[in-house]
Order: sequence, then structure tokens, then C-alpha cells
Amino acid sequence: MEARRDVFQAIADPTRRAIIQLIAEKPQNLNAIAENFDMTRQAVSLHIKLLSECGLIEIRQQGRERICEAQLRQLSEVSLWVEQYRQHWDNKLNSLEKYLHQLQKQRKNAKRKK
Repeated sequence: MEARRDVFQAIADPTRRAIIQLIAEKPQNLNAIAENFDMTRQAVSLHIKLLSECGLIEIRQQGRERICEAQLRQLSEVSLWVEQYRQHWDNKLNSLEKYLHQLQKQRKNAKRKK
């Protein structure tokens, strides 16, 4: 049984991130996308297939061409996950800032007493 594909798996690869960035600017066909990478068209197609399975790309038939269009709504899952850690580090940095401010006050007071 194949594991469920998810957005995190899709963005783990730099080539897939580059593909998303490329088509986020403008929907493109497979050949136009493949021209931007130093790999076979088949390798690019495999990346696109995974992106499609993860819901980050929609492939639509337009005449004889298959056009890839970015579906960035799925990235909100990543954004939410990252946000929880951003808040964690913001809290840590705020605590550090308070501590450093207290140290600074103590040093000033110590100098005054000398």
C-alpha cells in the first residue's frame, strides 16, 4: 500500500519547490517547465505527478497540451505548521530580550555603586 502523499513531502524537494515557483507566476505546459531543469522530461513529469497528487498542481488539458497550474491553497497547511514554531521562537526571543535587559540594568546599577 502506497503512503498518502502530502504537501510536506511535495515541498521537501528543491526541484518541486522550483516547479511550484515557476508555475505560480504563470501556468505552463510540461515542455516549457522541463526546459528550466537539467534533467529529463520524464524526471520532471514524475515531480509534476507528485505535486498533482499532493494537490499543489492542477493539470488541465488544453487542446493537445497539458497545462500545469499552481494550486497554492494547500500551502496553508505548511504555513499553519510553521506558524506554531514561529510563535515558540518569538516567545523564546522575548524571554531572552527581557533577561538581557535585566542584566543591563544590573550592570548599570553595579557601576553606579562603585
